[in-house]
Amino acid sequence: MKWSSVFLCIFIIFLMILYQWPQLKKSQKRDKAAFLSLSFAGLLLAILLIMFPDISGPTQMIDWLYKPLGKFLEK
Repeated sequence: MKWSSVFLCIFIIFLMILYQWPQLKKSQKRDKAAFLSLSFAGLLLAILLIMFPDISGPTQMIDWLYKPLGKFLEK
């Protein structure tokens, strides 16, 4: 079941790239690079969440980073 979800995510990203790529002009190299990097970053995050659903989210990471600072400022 997990692998079918991973392949579905890959297929959706592939369809997104096939649809959007012709609409980007040749002179828009930065836009193409940004589009590809954001697409693959989203794909990576989606695969990680499918394979490991108990991963803590970004808010838990921020809380972990700034909790000592909050305790220091309360004193």
